[in-house]
Amino acid sequence: MERDRVYLPENTAYPTVPDQLATLPSLFAILESSFDGIFITNGHAIPLWVNHSYEVISGLTARDVLGVPMAELVRRGTISNSATLQALKIGRSFTTNQSFTTGKQAVVTSTPIYDHNDQVCLVVTNVRDISELVTLQDTLDQQNRLAARYQQEIEVIRGQLLGSSQMVAEDPATLNLLRIVGRAAQLDTAILIQGETGAGKERIASYIHQSSPRARKNFIRVNCGAIPESLAESELFGYERGAFTGANREGKAGLFEVANEGTIFLDEVGELSLATQTKLLRVLQEKELTRVGGSKPISVDVRVIAATNRDLQKCVTEGTFREDLFYRLSVFPVWVPPLRERKGDIPKLARSVIDELNHSYEHKKTITPAAEALLLQYPWPGNVRELRNVMERAFIISDGEQIQPQDLAILDGGHNTPQGFTPMEQVAPQEGGPALTGEPLQVQVDRFEAGLMAQAMARAPSLRAAARLVQMDPATFLRRKKKFQDQGLLPPD
Repeated sequence: MERDRVYLPENTAYPTVPDQLATLPSLFAILESSFDGIFITNGHAIPLWVNHSYEVISGLTARDVLGVPMAELVRRGTISNSATLQALKIGRSFTTNQSFTTGKQAVVTSTPIYDHNDQVCLVVTNVRDISELVTLQDTLDQQNRLAARYQQEIEVIRGQLLGSSQMVAEDPATLNLLRIVGRAAQLDTAILIQGETGAGKERIASYIHQSSPRARKNFIRVNCGAIPESLAESELFGYERGAFTGANREGKAGLFEVANEGTIFLDEVGELSLATQTKLLRVLQEKELTRVGGSKPISVDVRVIAATNRDLQKCVTEGTFREDLFYRLSVFPVWVPPLRERKGDIPKLARSVIDELNHSYEHKKTITPAAEALLLQYPWPGNVRELRNVMERAFIISDGEQIQPQDLAILDGGHNTPQGFTPMEQVAPQEGGPALTGEPLQVQVDRFEAGLMAQAMARAPSLRAAARLVQMDPATFLRRKKKFQDQGLLPPD
């Protein structure tokens, strides 16, 4: 704050001031009552007087400073810097920050006082303790950082459908599996879930999390096969400000940080590059990570569950997966049986899909016993994912409120292939060309392409492998998959 020069009064008569304030003892009593420190020097920067508040804030006594030139106090380190010397230098008030051996921090303002000859005769310094304000600011900054992190968590979780449906367990094989993983859930042991694609590994991971002491914390699903290799490290471990071109200006927390205190599920973990595997191993061993472009380790407390449909032991032999990481992840290996080996789950799984669709489209459809029997006869090479696709198709094409065997058309010429899911090698134009449906050409093309992609995903062990089956770039495959899911041509993950 700028102010005009302060001068000594030419006379000491103050007719407007009550008698009890117009004495020197009264003036010093007023100065002593201040919670701010007050420090007075002469025009040569030699301390003349300090109040008790200054002694409390600074940790110094009047004996330590009175009569000692300010320059000498600075040289000795008694004070960190001198606002008095700066005020004398510039001829007006000067404000700075000071820290003291007490740990307190203060805003210090020194104001020169002039006599009638325009010479500085006194410098009055006000010392305001701002330690509590600094602490409050630090707390506010920490809360802002937490709020930003919580917002990132919300954005990640919003795009996921984890734990949205209850686990279906009717078959003894499934019940035994849940009994085993229920025990492991109570510990923070790393778990490796293995099984065919579409067998329900994510549901098992979600069940483990919900049964664990971390159930009230975040469950973050990461599809390692869907993350471009160039972005895997920054997505998992985050990056610092300006780490690379196109990076968020303020940096970004990785998914491991978002999952802190909770569980992270690394689906298709076998798709990670060796470089990313190395950083993942460090997180598992050291419980800390370093963001891309950063140098400061960040501690994380995360329960890791990994899943794969690959033979990781074979990948280790082939040199595409680190042996030490394999053993670290597979402390507690779990095998999810394919659907054909737990047929007791099939009827309830089918009914659960129908119930979801009934809720979404306000229907009351059911499945007949004859249709359920047909479901039990089929080997389900695509597992639960294929069952879901078939039931959604049956729901759409069925007339009335019951799904009949003809709606499933589960057998096709004795080849155990669901109707509408012809192997890609056999797909060919019908004689005379496709039938006209009255729909726009692009709608029909999208439906046909979505059907091929559904077959590829049911047969392939990963999204990348599915993309290879249809000779499509993985990024394009992922983008079109999301488009068809939004259009309702493909089921959600």
